[in-house]
Amino acid sequence: MKKAYQITEDGRKELELELTELKSRRGEIADKIAEARDYGDLSENAEYDSAREEQGLVESRIAEIEDILMNAEIIKARKSNKVHVGSTVEVQNGTTHTYKIVGPVEADPLNGKISNESPLGIALMDKVVGDTATITTPKGEITYTITSIS
Repeated sequence: MKKAYQITEDGRKELELELTELKSRRGEIADKIAEARDYGDLSENAEYDSAREEQGLVESRIAEIEDILMNAEIIKARKSNKVHVGSTVEVQNGTTHTYKIVGPVEADPLNGKISNESPLGIALMDKVVGDTATITTPKGEITYTITSIS
C-alpha cells in the first residue's frame, strides 16, 4: 500500500516548481559528466565523481518528488474552530508564535510550517482557541496557549 502524502495546494505548487528546476538541471549535469570523462582516467577523476554524485542526488530527489505528487492528498482549506492540517495557529508562551500546520513533506519549522506529526503539531491538533498544548523538550515542558486559529 502506497503512503498518501498530505500537502497543501501551495505545497504542491512548490514541489512542481522544484521538480521542473531539477529536471532542467539534467542536461547541465550530463555535460559536466561528459566534460569530466574527457579528462582521462575515471578512477582518479574528482570532477567525474563529483558530477556523478550530483546526478545521483538530483535523480533521487526527482524520484522522491514524483512519488509525493503521485500519491498526494491535497488538503482543502476549511473553516473550523479546531486546529487541523492546513490551519494557521497563533500561540503564546511568553512570546507570540504563528505556525501553519502542514503534512511532514512540507514541514519547514524555520519558516513557521510545522508538521502535524511533530510533537507540537500533535499537541495542537483538535484544540480550540483558549486551549493549552504542552510539549516535553530536553529543557523541560513548554506550554502554549492558543490565541487564534485561521
